[in-house]
Amino acid sequence: MVSIVLASHGALAQGIMESGSMIFGPQESVAAVVLTPDMGPDDMHRKLLEAVAALADQEHVLFLVDLWGGTPFNQVSRILEEEQHEDWVAVTGLSLPMLVAAYGSRMGADTAAAVAEEIYPEAKASVKIKPEVLEPVEAPAPAPAVPAAPAGAIPEGTVLGDGHIKIAHVRVDTRLLHGQVATAWTKAVSPDRIIVVSDGVSHDELRKTMIVQAAPPGVKVHVVPMSKMIEVAHDPRFGATKVFLLFETPQEVLEAIEGGVDIKKVNLGSMAHTVGKVVVTNAIAMGESDIECLEALEAKGVEFDVRKVPADTPENFDAMMKKAKAELASAKA
Repeated sequence: MVSIVLASHGALAQGIMESGSMIFGPQESVAAVVLTPDMGPDDMHRKLLEAVAALADQEHVLFLVDLWGGTPFNQVSRILEEEQHEDWVAVTGLSLPMLVAAYGSRMGADTAAAVAEEIYPEAKASVKIKPEVLEPVEAPAPAPAVPAAPAGAIPEGTVLGDGHIKIAHVRVDTRLLHGQVATAWTKAVSPDRIIVVSDGVSHDELRKTMIVQAAPPGVKVHVVPMSKMIEVAHDPRFGATKVFLLFETPQEVLEAIEGGVDIKKVNLGSMAHTVGKVVVTNAIAMGESDIECLEALEAKGVEFDVRKVPADTPENFDAMMKKAKAELASAKA
């Protein structure tokens, strides 16, 4: 895995590394080096070399630096010239979106250069203004030659692909689309579009707008009620579409399956704690109705993948269920 060194004036690098862990989960082979007021250029140079020496992979190193021309960058640049490693690369403009993009990119990239090339446009695209009317108008990007999914008024009965929508990933997450989903899982799954299936959210314009705005670059996001998802699952016009489905609860997954949506595997990412539920992992809380629902899904042949991000080691589903039952029984006693 490509190693990453964050370098900045003051505590920026350390803070962004901590924020990145909150969004993407703990990361290996990442270091933060900060320039404090009492340090000189040679001190920064030494600390950077020490950080690299502690990394697991010292052949492929990506330096994410705050400011072009500042001391951190100048010392990184000096190191690149002195060490002459083929795959040591520096990118300036350090930001949280840049770091999160790098974490996702390095999961599938073999070189620091490849990660740098991928995060550059994503980091630039993360700069936005609210209200949007203040944003400079840019020339629209050219439309793709072949749409990945139905576009415009395609006649009913038209069959695209094999006529069956491709469900690449299904996730249960109380927060629905957020940092971990918009980056880590989307990069791991590479869907054409993300579909949030929720009767409540589909009728909540504010929440719906916020979810759509959280879409990762290049991926369309739709928020639909259950009835629409069931309709789409049976529509042959979506046969060439690869989707990532998001549900708030396992009960909604069961409803979708009973409506004919072909779901074989479910990623349990987050189930929030509320009154009457017990905490069984650092991200999963269950009540009696959740246990009954998950058992019903298992009886239908559904497999479970219990983890927050792709880099996590999956939790044991059976052990999790056993713990939930025991703690609920104990709470009743």
